[in-house]
Amino acid sequence: MARLENLLSLQRLRGKLVALAVPCIILTAYFLGGEIWLLLAALVVPLPLLMQPSDTSRSQTARDRDRLTGFMVGDAFETTIDSVLEEIQDRFLLTACLILELDKFHQIRARHGDSAAEEVLKYTARRISAALRSRDLITRIGDARFAIFLDPVRILDLEVCLQLASRLQTAIEEPVPLQSVSVHPTCSIGFCLSSRLSHVSGRTLYNAADLALAEARRSGPSSARAYHDGMRRRAVTRRRSEKEAEESIDRGQVQAWFQPQISTDTGLVTGFETLARWEHPERGVIPPVEFLPVLEQTGQLERLANRMMSQAFSALCQWDESGFKVPSIGVNFAGDELRNPVLLEKVRWELDRFSITADRLSVEVLESVVAGAPDDMLVRNVNALADLGCRIDLDDFGTGHASISSIRRLNISRLKIDRSFVTRIDQDIEQQRMVSAILTMAERLELDTLAEGVETPGEHAMLAQLGCVHVQGFGIARPMPFDHTIGWLKSYTASLDALPKIGRQTG
Repeated sequence: MARLENLLSLQRLRGKLVALAVPCIILTAYFLGGEIWLLLAALVVPLPLLMQPSDTSRSQTARDRDRLTGFMVGDAFETTIDSVLEEIQDRFLLTACLILELDKFHQIRARHGDSAAEEVLKYTARRISAALRSRDLITRIGDARFAIFLDPVRILDLEVCLQLASRLQTAIEEPVPLQSVSVHPTCSIGFCLSSRLSHVSGRTLYNAADLALAEARRSGPSSARAYHDGMRRRAVTRRRSEKEAEESIDRGQVQAWFQPQISTDTGLVTGFETLARWEHPERGVIPPVEFLPVLEQTGQLERLANRMMSQAFSALCQWDESGFKVPSIGVNFAGDELRNPVLLEKVRWELDRFSITADRLSVEVLESVVAGAPDDMLVRNVNALADLGCRIDLDDFGTGHASISSIRRLNISRLKIDRSFVTRIDQDIEQQRMVSAILTMAERLELDTLAEGVETPGEHAMLAQLGCVHVQGFGIARPMPFDHTIGWLKSYTASLDALPKIGRQTG
């Protein structure tokens, strides 16, 4: 922004000097040649000035500022970058473009309102300005996205840019005080050094930084990434994969896989969790982290949930027909699905279609959904499913901020302890204390418990000793397609008597 102001100041100064020079030239002509030269000078000298383009449009661009932040908007940013890059073309100076975006800003706006969101943007703008030099350019692009063009310098490398990105994140992620609460924003940053590009322009710098930002956002909140050539190749591959993912449900490539859950008391199978897998004809089995975001963006999560529920109930029926006792099946429901006004009728219809009682369905709800101040429709749907007889599992417990009151308000029947608390629990005393506290709370609230991510016999044994009722993880079995579950159930049932007796002793 300071660069643009400097350019405009030079234009105004040049105009003032020319205005002073015109009368001096005319008077000089009069002294040298008399009235005839005076007349000629008066006619000829102003002509070049009249033919120059007006500065009105340029001045208007200088006044074109974002209402909230005061940063430039429109084409002024890119135009100014191009002019600066042209100036430094032969001077061996380096620069960089950074793009930062507040993570999940739409949630801040939805939870606290428009005025609070604007206040967060104002704080963010002031903090960005304070962290930069006066000659660096800043613009606001989109609702909560900002672009920065660093004033060219002789030395600028990856380490310097990473330090700057870290400084910006530290400043922006300070709490923002509102009237009654404090908001804790986070931001992701992508940047590109001019030295990384063969052809440098305002547009190519911005596009490269935008690719880096997309990579940072995929890595999670408060991430930073630098542009490199591989990102462009990955972007092309990703766009092709996204197109394929959009069509994966129609092609029948997204299938339900199943992971068993067992009792720590008896060792018996107490259920299976239904997990979506994309069975790609060329790339093999693709985990949900690679295709669920695409299905969410294209509005297909509801279709996915319907498919998973139908395949889960079909699996239950076939296990029953094969003589295996599988008490329940877990199906994951996202926040948007839980807000569907017809969810209850849909679940009831599917249960009736397969002649399955409601108590055999475990509705899995992420703790982050519960912690996010659930709206009335979500609460009504979850409680209606519980009243229907379904079990309500709180998934990934310990990773969010669900309060005890919200757990009781939603009729939660089981806590699924996140794998981060389970890893090396047989060796880490702090892990043991944390899980023990969760289990004690669950017992006082009369909630069932299941530990996810159990990978070793030692973890399994420690969880049983601490009083966790169910376990699930690679140490029991990896997720498998339905065709493999019958064979696994036969093998597991046959070997159950040979397993060591672990768990709490009853009777």
